[in-house]
Parts: sequence; C-alpha cells; structure tokens
Amino acid sequence: MIDWPLELAENANTYTPLGRDEVRIVNDRYVLWMGRGDHPSWNVAQRFRLERSAIEQTVEEVREQVRMRGRSSATWEIGTHATPPDLVERLLELGLVDDEPTSLAVGMVLTEPPDRPPADIVVRRVGTAEERLTSARIAARAFGGPEPAEAPLPTADPNNVEYVAYVDGQPVARASASFGEYGVTLFGGGTLPEARGRGAYRALVAARWDDAVARGTPLVVTQAGPLSRPILARLGLREVCEIRILLDRFRAESTA
Repeated sequence: MIDWPLELAENANTYTPLGRDEVRIVNDRYVLWMGRGDHPSWNVAQRFRLERSAIEQTVEEVREQVRMRGRSSATWEIGTHATPPDLVERLLELGLVDDEPTSLAVGMVLTEPPDRPPADIVVRRVGTAEERLTSARIAARAFGGPEPAEAPLPTADPNNVEYVAYVDGQPVARASASFGEYGVTLFGGGTLPEARGRGAYRALVAARWDDAVARGTPLVVTQAGPLSRPILARLGLREVCEIRILLDRFRAESTA
C-alpha cells in the first residue's frame, strides 16, 4: 500500500497535474517531468528505481528526452527511497553536480489543520492580470530576481493556483499550489522583507490547506530548503524524507 504523504513529498512532480505545455514521462525506472522552459527547474527527473547496470544508460536516455525539446539542462531529485543506494555517487561520477547553494531538500507533510493566521491578514487567489503582476513582483523581491514589467500570461488552470496575502490592504506575500488527486503541493512561498514576522506566510499555508480540504484531499506536502524548514515545522509540517538535488548540463542538440 502506498504511503501517499511520503510518496507525494518525495516525488512531487510525479503527481502534480500537468499544466499548459507540460509533459510527463513515466516508466518503472524513473519519472521525467518537463515544463515550459530550459531552466533546470523546468526539467525534473525523479522517482528512480534503477539497477546499477542501467544508470549510465538512464542518464543518456533522460538527456535525449530533454534535448528533444530543445533544452540543455535538467534537475535530478534523488529521494530517500531511490535505488540503488549509491545512486548519488554514481551520478556525480558521470558528471552531474550538486545544485548549489541548496543541494538538499526535505520532504515535509501536513495532515492536520495548521494554526490559524492573524485575522487581519487576507489571502486571495490570483485571477486578474494586475494580481499576477503583483504576485510576480513579490516573488522577484523575495527571491532576489528581476522584477517583471508585465504580468505573466494566465494559465487558466484550476489545479495550479497562485495566492497573494495582504496586510493592512497591501500585498506582502505570495505563494502557489498544485492540487492533485491525493493532496496539494506547495510552491514558491515568499514574503517581502519589510513584512516578515506578521503572519503572512502562515496565512498562505492555511489558505492552501483550506482549499485542499474543500477539494476532499486534506494533505499538504512540500520540499523545503534550509530557510523554510524552521517556519514550516512551527506550522505543523513534519519531515518525512530527504531529497538530494543534482544538476545535469549538456549540449541542447543531439550529437548522434
């Protein structure tokens, strides 16, 4: 019987609903999810169940699948239950490298209602172009990227949702979620530096939990780095696995 909280936390991209222009290749050895861009985070291989003799062949196979979409890099997520046990070492020998500065994530799950946020924080689902632009600008400031001048294109996907949290009527935090058959996966929670400590992050977790409950799937999972792990633990999420994150960069065109 599958332990769904653990399975979703360790292999999130295997189960998240596919959005526009996204594809997923599933076999008994690995799962390869490919999104909309060439950045490694848009090309993710995971859920490895390999024989040692098949590792090199699988690396080339995944590279070829990514190349076929005109891309030149991929992320390999090796979870606690990946096989063989020395898969990370074997992949490093084949040229993959740690995803610095954060090469280790922790799978965390929430199966009970989180603490409620302060009553004066309002969380809204993103719907308009103005709200999408607001969300993107908060993310840029929170994560240190360039601020966009225009709103991202809408996805029109009810299973992949963005949220913005407001304090005193001002947008201060954003997050997203992917709602699947067994639970919701949390992504991209970030708060403006000047608004941290007010409860906006907690409000975003609670809003996504509430939407998961409303859909009949009261399970929240996420893969947390060192900055988000402490706050998520305080909100009731528990650690269930580790994921070693490696990068593979190669020529976009096939050399065959």
